[in-house]
Amino acid sequence: MAALDGLPPLREVIARHGLDALKALGQNFILDLNLTQKVARTAGPLEDATVIEIGPGPGGLTRAILALGASRVIAVERDRRCLPALAEIADHYPGRLQVIEGDALKIDVATLVDDGPVHIIANLPYNVGTQLLVNWLTPPRWPPFYRSMTLMFQREVALRIIAGAGDDHYGRLGVLAGWRSRARIAFDVPPQAFTPPPKVTSSVVHLEPVAEPIDCAVERLEKVTQAAFGQRRKMLRQSLKPLGGEALLARAGIDPQRRAETLTVGEFCRLANLL
Repeated sequence: MAALDGLPPLREVIARHGLDALKALGQNFILDLNLTQKVARTAGPLEDATVIEIGPGPGGLTRAILALGASRVIAVERDRRCLPALAEIADHYPGRLQVIEGDALKIDVATLVDDGPVHIIANLPYNVGTQLLVNWLTPPRWPPFYRSMTLMFQREVALRIIAGAGDDHYGRLGVLAGWRSRARIAFDVPPQAFTPPPKVTSSVVHLEPVAEPIDCAVERLEKVTQAAFGQRRKMLRQSLKPLGGEALLARAGIDPQRRAETLTVGEFCRLANLL
């Protein structure tokens, strides 16, 4: 890809700007530009699209997204050391890359985009990835501003996102993702693909929002799932006792002896709507 976009290899960029990955920021950089293109292609056609990227670092994934034709990339980067490297990419793609210095947890990216298709593509920092996903799955207005999310997580988190009832990895995250999206693991990424290599395998997860999910209040669903999975080894009559226990379960037509991991997304929504 270096030959395609005319920019220097990422190793050279990192060395020139002194961009050693910081553990405190959950940074792990991908240097293989063929791999970053594979991640970007997972989102589907990007021509005429706006892409939100969180934590671009030295810009490997940013370059892939732009090379695949995205009309505009809005990259949110907390580490100001990366800004000069990203500025070089912006100069190479005039008018197509906007870099915002800041904490993605404190920025409502929905306010940054205009009309037209929007995709979120990111190698998310490990320490904030799950919370960002929850934020994007639970806005008060639905359908959301984006058409898809293509995100990198630790494989353990990815399995929790795609899990359904009866799965060992099923929990609050699986309920929220299953309620408002269709999620799948696109492919795995081994530790050696990163610098520095993490101790775990990562996975790229692709999520597409469901246009009309089950009607349910986000706050109530989160309250029910938090209570149910907070004591997942206990029967629901015990774990949901603070929310009404057996009386609530009887109204929902759910056996109080069942455990949280056996309930479908629909059953969780039914409980939430009865609170």
